[in-house]
Amino acid sequence: MGKKKAFALRVDEDMLKAIEKWASDEFRSTNGQIEWMLNKALKESKRHPKSKKNED
Repeated sequence: MGKKKAFALRVDEDMLKAIEKWASDEFRSTNGQIEWMLNKALKESKRHPKSKKNED
């Protein structure tokens, strides 16, 4: 994974509460849970960027 870039994300309060609960259940931070969810969605849709390590 490349450099991480911070940005603001606006999320519905109820959705954030659900994500926080899920993160807690999985022993992840809220940020880590959102990253995991995004990575999973990208992989499932075959849109995940290729890792530079795999291209060598």
